[in-house]
Amino acid sequence: MGTRGLREAVVELEPGQARGSTDRGPAEGQPVVILLGWAGCQDKYLAKYSAVYSQKGCTVIRYTAPWRMIFFSESFGIRSLQTPARRLLELLFDYRVENRPVLFHVFSNGGAMLYRYIIEALHTHTPFQSLKVAGTIFDSAPGRRNLQGALRALATVLVSMNVLLKYFLLFTFATTAVVLRILLYPLTRFIHQSHYDALLKAPSRWPELYLYSQADLIIKASEVELMASAREQLGVPVKTVDFSDSPHVSHMRVYPTYYHSLCTTFLADCVGASPS
Repeated sequence: MGTRGLREAVVELEPGQARGSTDRGPAEGQPVVILLGWAGCQDKYLAKYSAVYSQKGCTVIRYTAPWRMIFFSESFGIRSLQTPARRLLELLFDYRVENRPVLFHVFSNGGAMLYRYIIEALHTHTPFQSLKVAGTIFDSAPGRRNLQGALRALATVLVSMNVLLKYFLLFTFATTAVVLRILLYPLTRFIHQSHYDALLKAPSRWPELYLYSQADLIIKASEVELMASAREQLGVPVKTVDFSDSPHVSHMRVYPTYYHSLCTTFLADCVGASPS
């Protein structure tokens, strides 16, 4: 079973069948949904979103990038998420589902950072250029250089950690972010384009659905709206849904039925349209 070293990825070939034998493949032509978790997300939470798609007979791949990569490596300009991004796409070939339509479901900036490199790989690596992406759902993402929101997100991830270590890591992240993202931004943007800016100009043109909320304290609603508007101007089919009062990555928890229907309708529309 080739997982190419991406041990944290969970692959469900059929409803209720977690990563196991590749002998019996999923139903012919059924979509593959790739869930990219938020920083610090436990798989048991991501699995609740899997159910939305596995009930429809989809193959589901779940993966959450390590929070250290998201908050530290990437903040220092180290493109550490490039490798897991490519390995996730390689899983489609490992499980022989590379000919099926693919939908990405991206959570918060942790998922969006990883998705940025997935798009790069899809457009620059020959084996991946044959993959048929049907669409992307963004949940509480993407946001730009919002230091306050990023600190809130990191504090949530570190909630069970030793207090001294927790505050040391928060201080280190804040200092690094201020220096690299704010003071040196005019220089660093030429060396390492921000994830937000990269997604703003991404070459992908498949449909995008943005699920966000004015009540989100980590990702500003205005930044999601700006992204959606810019993508629409590039000719991308865009739909936005403002949940108005649900917290960060909590839209499904607060509005389960509505959220479920939005995702399944979007999937059906994308696969039915079979975009390039």
